[in-house]
Amino acid sequence: MDMLHAMRTFARVVECGSFAAAANALDISAAQVSRIVAELENQLQTRLLHRTTRRLRMSEAGERFLERCRQIMLLTEEAVDEARGAHLTPRGRLRFHSTHGLGMLMMPLVAAYKAACPEVVMELTLSQRNPDPLDEGHDVVITVGRGLPDSQLIAIPLGSIYSILCASPEYLARHGVPQRPQDLHEHVCLRMGDPLFEEDWAFEQSADKCVILPQDTFLTNVADAMLHATELGMGIGLIPYYSASKAIAEGRLCRLLAPHRLRQREIYAIYPSRHYLDAKVRTWLDLLKEQLPVMFAAHEQVVDDPRYSR
Repeated sequence: MDMLHAMRTFARVVECGSFAAAANALDISAAQVSRIVAELENQLQTRLLHRTTRRLRMSEAGERFLERCRQIMLLTEEAVDEARGAHLTPRGRLRFHSTHGLGMLMMPLVAAYKAACPEVVMELTLSQRNPDPLDEGHDVVITVGRGLPDSQLIAIPLGSIYSILCASPEYLARHGVPQRPQDLHEHVCLRMGDPLFEEDWAFEQSADKCVILPQDTFLTNVADAMLHATELGMGIGLIPYYSASKAIAEGRLCRLLAPHRLRQREIYAIYPSRHYLDAKVRTWLDLLKEQLPVMFAAHEQVVDDPRYSR
């Protein structure tokens, strides 16, 4: 039997005071009401209502059961209202994943979103890989240039990224400034261990076509660590432009071999396909689509400024 329907019917009988009145309120026959209550009592193995030809009286068990029924129906109504409003009002827990560098870049957007949607709990996971949202329960995954692993996923383009060659002024004063990609063979080139990319530095333009293999002097898998190592003069680093732009603008790093751009990739927001998209996911995606390309453009303007190139 439909227990929730039976609970509602029983509660309506008590509220209306008779089977006939309850049947009228529920738009079903009195015989159906009587049968539902009888089946409910049979299921519970207890008498809920004492019936006479003139009136109904609840048993002690019926009084306790009615109180529980009202609590359950209230919770059910709240759950239904919350589910129905999920596509209208951002609330609940928003789980999203990003690579470390992009995740740090997005922190101002996270703060802005939290200020606009205080009922949403932001849960950010950072790692140097591209997980499957369906397998790991993420609402949104910010991913670097890959195909969709599952037909149930949707991808929204957010812009493109690339890495640039940088060195500290102190390193360049000691070792000189490379003028061509081939000159990098004579320099200390720092290794970035990233599962998304090959370790080789591939210069693919026809005039400067060559491949540089960084030396085994220093290895890291996080862009911020590579940035710091390069600032300390340990060698030439290949750094995502959005990670390097502040250090370049402040004179702690110089861009080398502009306008070469290595490891160019597209950035996507991937999320499970849903007929009704939660408001928290929809509003977060809207903010990313609007603001992330603006942030990319601001960093790009810095690193492309010829004043900062050597």
